[in-house]
Amino acid sequence: MSQETESAPDSCSVGSARAADTGERAADTDRPGSGDRLDGTGHPDRTAQSSDRSAGSRSGDSPDLDPARRLAGLHTARPRADLESFASPFREFDRESWSKLAETMPLPLTAQDIERLRGLGETIDLDEVATIYLPVSRLLNLYVSARGQKHEATREFFAPLRADGRDPAPRRTPFVIGVAGSVAVGKSTTARVLREMLARWPDTPRVELLTTDGFLFPNAELERRGLSGRKGFPESYDRRALLRFLSSVKSGAPEVRAPVYSHHTYDIVPGAQITVRSPDVLIVEGLNVLQPARPRPDGRVGMSVSDYFDFSIYVDARTSDIRDWYIARFMKLKHGAFQDPDSYFHRYSRLSEEEGRTLAGEIWGSINAPNLRENVLPSRGRADLIMHKAADHEIRRIRLRKL
Repeated sequence: MSQETESAPDSCSVGSARAADTGERAADTDRPGSGDRLDGTGHPDRTAQSSDRSAGSRSGDSPDLDPARRLAGLHTARPRADLESFASPFREFDRESWSKLAETMPLPLTAQDIERLRGLGETIDLDEVATIYLPVSRLLNLYVSARGQKHEATREFFAPLRADGRDPAPRRTPFVIGVAGSVAVGKSTTARVLREMLARWPDTPRVELLTTDGFLFPNAELERRGLSGRKGFPESYDRRALLRFLSSVKSGAPEVRAPVYSHHTYDIVPGAQITVRSPDVLIVEGLNVLQPARPRPDGRVGMSVSDYFDFSIYVDARTSDIRDWYIARFMKLKHGAFQDPDSYFHRYSRLSEEEGRTLAGEIWGSINAPNLRENVLPSRGRADLIMHKAADHEIRRIRLRKL
């Protein structure tokens, strides 16, 4: 079970309203320098630096002044030694260190498999799969196995109740993995590769993939709600339907159905459904799957999509690189899928090269960049694994949450 998710500029709105590119670099993950405070993932906290500079240590201050400032709740600049020992909830690995984990693992995919799984504009190859994805898939396989052992221990604990005809833990429920990240960052390819690799490990032969595009409101409903220009933003999804779907999956329902989205028609396919049949692993891929629950009008906070995840992955890159990838992919689609007269985006195929690049940049700057900055990127620190890509799409750093 799968959906093609690379045949159009994702499920973001494609309105052509002009907006200057924000130049946002919120996804930049440079190593912290001297005086940088770190956020929850070990990244520099840019929001705190201005106050650090205004209230930080000054030359000539007495040695008692900094402790006094801290006691008063004022920020003070920290020496590099303190920053390097910052208690991050993540372990960080460079590419070379991570690749050593794969030296004794057999690679289950071929070059033909990678070509089939590669998304439009992606440059993933066998080396990338062997170096990065093979260890990730093995780690996930071990986590799935450990969860199975936990289930068996739970069944053993409740064994006395089964003698009375009651079974509080009758069957093992699917292990759910969330994959998040920006439009055009390559999260769909990541999800597809992991699906194929997990299916080749012991204990996880049945792996299914679902994209959250199917839970977008139909175009008519988006127009009724005044959200046609907000497609891909959190409010454009039928969040209740998605939560009901995941709740059914995690409750152990033998079959759960989800709507189908078409990138060809840019809309929900009426009457079409995907059926998930109690797999060993379910991968859920989407822009906003790691976003926390929003408070209700009465002040209560409900469930979030990520509450149903057993593990989550965030595919990360510099905002400027993602923008370049988005524009490059748009141009490939202009010369490919958009040529189809039945395509929702067929009118874009008639644009000149310059017009196409201009329009793609405007769509990115007015819709995708704000969604990334306001909704997608802030959820990065909630992931269990962060994969950071360089400009050439090669994953250079891995951050794994400590247990």
